[in-house]
Amino acid sequence: MNFTDYHAKFFAFDLTRQLPSNSIGKFVSSLQDAQVDLNPHQVDAALFAFQSPLSKGAILADEVGLGKTIEAGIILSQQWAERKRKLLIIAPSNLRKQWNQELIDKFFLPSIILETKSFNYEVKSGNLNPFNQSENILICSYQFAKSKAHYIEQTKWDLVIIDEAHRLRNVYKPSNKTANAIKEALMPYKKVLLTATPLQNSILELYGLVSIIDDYVFGDLKSFKAQYSRIVDEENYAELRNRIKPVCHRTLRKQVLEYINYTNRIPICEKFKPTEEEHKLYILVSEYLQREKLYALPNSQRQLMTLILRKLLASSSYAIYGTLNSLVVKLENLLSKHEINDLLLELDEDFETADELEEEWQEEEILVEEIVYSEQDIENIKDELKDLKEYRLLAQHIRKNSKAEHLFTALEKGFTELERLGANKKALIFTESRRTQDFLYNILEARGYKDKVVLFNGTNTDEKSKRIYKEWLIKHKGTDKVTGSPTADKRSALVEYFKNDATIMIATEAAAEGINLQFCSLIVNFDMPWNPQRIEQRIGRCHRYGQKHDVVVVNFLNVKNEADVRVYELLDQKFQLFNGVFGASDEVLGSIGTGVDFEKRIAQIYNNCRKPEEIQEAFDQLQNDLKPQISERLEEVKSTLMENFDEEVREKLRSSMLETKESLSRFEDKLWKTTQYFLAEKAHFQNDYSFKLLENPFPNENIHAGPYMILKANEHGRKSEIEIPDDTNVYRVGHKLAQRILQGCKELDTPIKEVIFDYTNSNTKIVYLEQFIGTSGWMKIQLIQVNSFELEEYFLISCFTDDGIIIDDEMAGRFFSLNACSKDEFSSNQVIEQTFKESLFSLKQEILNENALRNHNFFDVEMDKLDQWADDMKISLEKEIKDIDAEIKLKKAEAKKTLNLELKVKAQREIKELESKRSEKRRRLFQAQDDIDIRKEDLLTDIEQRLNQKIIEKDIFSIRWKLI
Repeated sequence: MNFTDYHAKFFAFDLTRQLPSNSIGKFVSSLQDAQVDLNPHQVDAALFAFQSPLSKGAILADEVGLGKTIEAGIILSQQWAERKRKLLIIAPSNLRKQWNQELIDKFFLPSIILETKSFNYEVKSGNLNPFNQSENILICSYQFAKSKAHYIEQTKWDLVIIDEAHRLRNVYKPSNKTANAIKEALMPYKKVLLTATPLQNSILELYGLVSIIDDYVFGDLKSFKAQYSRIVDEENYAELRNRIKPVCHRTLRKQVLEYINYTNRIPICEKFKPTEEEHKLYILVSEYLQREKLYALPNSQRQLMTLILRKLLASSSYAIYGTLNSLVVKLENLLSKHEINDLLLELDEDFETADELEEEWQEEEILVEEIVYSEQDIENIKDELKDLKEYRLLAQHIRKNSKAEHLFTALEKGFTELERLGANKKALIFTESRRTQDFLYNILEARGYKDKVVLFNGTNTDEKSKRIYKEWLIKHKGTDKVTGSPTADKRSALVEYFKNDATIMIATEAAAEGINLQFCSLIVNFDMPWNPQRIEQRIGRCHRYGQKHDVVVVNFLNVKNEADVRVYELLDQKFQLFNGVFGASDEVLGSIGTGVDFEKRIAQIYNNCRKPEEIQEAFDQLQNDLKPQISERLEEVKSTLMENFDEEVREKLRSSMLETKESLSRFEDKLWKTTQYFLAEKAHFQNDYSFKLLENPFPNENIHAGPYMILKANEHGRKSEIEIPDDTNVYRVGHKLAQRILQGCKELDTPIKEVIFDYTNSNTKIVYLEQFIGTSGWMKIQLIQVNSFELEEYFLISCFTDDGIIIDDEMAGRFFSLNACSKDEFSSNQVIEQTFKESLFSLKQEILNENALRNHNFFDVEMDKLDQWADDMKISLEKEIKDIDAEIKLKKAEAKKTLNLELKVKAQREIKELESKRSEKRRRLFQAQDDIDIRKEDLLTDIEQRLNQKIIEKDIFSIRWKLI
């Protein structure tokens, strides 16, 4: 290979230099480093979030299905590469594991979930603020962030991502304690908010979300209401649009159809009737749960536990039998005064999301009081125990499970549909119960699916899973697939087994979190959650970006249960979860927030309604309450404020796609050539961007031998369509082997030598350089670091011929895309060095001027924002003063007409109080002006400090060149 030390050194610095915020190249290394496809709208969103170093962040509000998680991942990846490691993700509790898995699978970024257990462990280990970590990205739930707000506030975050941020949209209401606690804790730090529904019920929600990013975009709530709560004319639209434009970015699905292929959902509803025994058990347990007083369930958690029991009852007689047994044991221990186990903990072993539900349902901390039972209570407990034993016995005797019998019919229908679609014969069956999971495994293994079934749950400790994991470890020993985390590796092993060997995976809710099963196109909801968000999450494991086939969704419906029928109707028709391209719309999912309140409403209907007409009436009311609250007018406002013209967006994305693809291709090519050169005899290279490492060049590093492969995107920018062999390591710029190679190349000894560039025998065609074939000259390359608003790195390339012709610096860099060899050492003279000095100074000034101009624009935007904020504050206070003036005038007129002296005095006292209030408002107006001046002063001071550009120049090398 005609590649020199000078190529290697130049490329190594180029691959690792830090580019300006507005450069597409800034994110190219993150795109190469990540196992994600190139979608221009995602790069566009990532660039938007960091368009200004003075920005406090952004709201990324792309429609559902466009990959806001990927956008956030690109941003986090870039921060990580720049060694900005204080990173936090706040997400709904049921999305924490998904984030954890996506970061490692797609971006190779380490992360940990902080919850009570891991937090306390960190504290015990000596870390008094467990949020203060740099080795992992931290992930926590909204509830946890609220409860630990003080710790979060004490941590100097580089960036915070807030997922499903519409949950904070009512932050402008003082009663919204969670939103306000999170906002206050994160006030000084840069944030990126992810939400498909930034505007749902009121224009004030937009005000709330924007205030979380930056409190200085708008004035206070009063001034915002005064200006924008009645948007009627285009001028106000334009003004408000301009004000949110720097912080809010939205792309629509219809704008990216040429890049993303979406598949459909095909629903199958499998109806069944329970046997008399099953129906009797349902009625008895249901009536039991509706009793006014229950001794087996703690009062503080009764609502939650009743929900869990109802779900287990609907799952199977096997599931409810185990739970009834726990209730019997609890009452027996209560009567014998033995220690009573934590019932929720026991339930969690079967119903795995019990702890998550507890966190979601719990509003405030629960105080557990010691209960003293009377003699009457003891008798009541004995009666309840007797009933529970009766129910348990009935559950034990039920041998035929009607729903399970219909599972075989449903699978047959589903597999027939898959055959029609040309999809893999794979089925993902979801159940909410571990006991039901075991039961289904046994009957499927016994009836036609021997050795074709695999389990997936929160622990994966069954014998088959252990064996699969052990074999997977042996198979992938010495590759990057083995992370060293038993939990993550076990999950990967089971997914791989499902993909390659099994036909059916029976999963609990654990599989809905963070794994990619797009090779499967059949989802069977054996048990149905009542929370639409959870159902969407389940279906999203298969119906996701990269899915090649339509996805079949099978649901079971107990036609003898009035409430079940109405729930299914809501989920199917209202939420559109089971058909169409995207499932639940932004508006519907946005309107129910976490889905917990919806789940609670359903639970209340099951608990409170006994007669069919009561059930129908309650569901009619719920359906009415769920009517889209977003009015046509508000929809129009949202569209006008937040959406750009389709063609304008499409044109921008086309241009961005082309530029990013070219940049990425050049980046990968440089990484490949540098790696080939450095490893030379230590690896065997193929022409398909893969190589086999024969010997570890860095014995002190744990670097796996064996095959490596650069995931070079195809012509459509797709990496997801590339099959990675099982024993292959993904080679990327962030891999420790690549990092050590690039560092090694930077340290190469490069004295002044003659480098002969062979244009004639190179595949590259650069028309500009052809005029210099047969000539010689000199070149010097410097790397300049400019640290003002942010750190930026540029190449300065001084290049000229022996005749004194200056070669354009960008074109001079293209010399290194040619084959070359280096010859004898040379030494420059004073004339050459002076030419270098003058040329490099001129190039440096160009860069510094560009940098200063960009900083000037950033500064103008910030000052305009502060001026507008100041105007808002004045509008609000001046209006209040004007209102008080009018009131005083009215009171004075009324006082003059009053003949009663006592009433006159009283009226004058009220006038005096109003005048005092007016004086206070005037003082506040002056104070607000002072606050604005202080804020401006702080900004000016900050900018003055940053304007003192810290400049570091580093010589890379000088060469004597010849072009042949």
